[in-house]
Amino acid sequence: MAGAIAAGTGERGLAAATTLAGGSPVVHTPGLAPSTGGRADGALIDRAATTPEPTVEDVDGGVVHLRPVTVGDRILVVEAFVPASALNRNTARDWWLLLGLAVMLVGGAVVVVDRLARGAVDSARNLVDAALAVGDGDLGVRISPSGPRELAEAGYAFNRMADRLVTSRTDERELVADLSHRLRTPLTALRLDAEALDPDDTQIIDLTADEVDRRRGIRRIRQAITTLEDEVNHLINTTRQAVADRVAAAPEDGLCDASEVVRERMMFWSALAGDQERQYRVVGAHLRIPVPVARAELAAALDAVLGNVFRYTPQGTAFEVGLSRRDGWVALRIDDAGPGIGDPQGALRRGQSNQGSTGLGLDIARRVAQATGGSLSLDRAAMGGASVVMLLADADATPKQPSRFGLVGRGRPARDRDPGRRRWQRGRE
Repeated sequence: MAGAIAAGTGERGLAAATTLAGGSPVVHTPGLAPSTGGRADGALIDRAATTPEPTVEDVDGGVVHLRPVTVGDRILVVEAFVPASALNRNTARDWWLLLGLAVMLVGGAVVVVDRLARGAVDSARNLVDAALAVGDGDLGVRISPSGPRELAEAGYAFNRMADRLVTSRTDERELVADLSHRLRTPLTALRLDAEALDPDDTQIIDLTADEVDRRRGIRRIRQAITTLEDEVNHLINTTRQAVADRVAAAPEDGLCDASEVVRERMMFWSALAGDQERQYRVVGAHLRIPVPVARAELAAALDAVLGNVFRYTPQGTAFEVGLSRRDGWVALRIDDAGPGIGDPQGALRRGQSNQGSTGLGLDIARRVAQATGGSLSLDRAAMGGASVVMLLADADATPKQPSRFGLVGRGRPARDRDPGRRRWQRGRE
């Protein structure tokens, strides 16, 4: 109605607008008596004419809506009356709909939160139970990482810790057994020297008191050596039997799929890479590539190298993990776009680091590679940072001499100048 008046549509247009509005609008002229059929009084109309925004007031039987309209140099006020019955129509139904919707939303939220919380609580409880079991001496317990990302990472870390504890205890027992075995040589020498001494028989008649004491001393020396030999043998047998029992209880065949290990460990490291906004790429890990390395050892070596990438390169630094196989060798390559390594040879020396760490991370990877007859090397990556390549023997092939082509899988810029090497590199990746 207000639009029709402002547009000057004439009586016909006003009639059509009134019909469309349900026939209730009434037009008032401020300063004059209210028009017939209106519910607003003169004072209310005059006040609405001076207000730029529409005016809504309660009147007997309902509510009036007053809207000022400027026509030329005049101001008209359009009144629309809404009965109280229309205001409250279907209100109860709407309230019930809103209440039902609220109940559904709250119930759904409670169910979702309960499931999420139950998963987190179960994961935390499993981690606590496993930690208590390890504390009680059961180093064979492992958990299946689940729940939120943080708890899953804690689960992976717990399993790695338990594996390291088992390895450390096994190495310690082997060391004790080896040290005990080394004691046999001096003990044998002592026993031979003791046997070369005079007899220790004190029952012979006409022995002086000093001679009796000397022979008793010889007897004590021989008995002590025999007891010490028995204890050393018992220590050797006990420690090595414990190692044998551990191997029999959880045998590891020393063979694993390198691609599967890379995919599994990258599922773990990808969460941290996302937090640090690191772009990463995995190349060549879609096919089965068996290597003669225990799964836990290869995972530990890969974690050691990737841990160095995350520890010594700035956040946001991209990296790449690549797998390739050729001529009986498997190359596990970890490249990054960081500052690189200034002294590669120094970084490979066990126990030395200029980064404030122990310097053993790369040594772990090197020992795993050398255990298969391969090697580990450092160089400048095509991405600009460090390139660490673990050369492992291929379990399905007889390795050839790797020095013919250099390390497999390294993307060095200098080698990219060779067209034949570039074609082989692209086909490998």
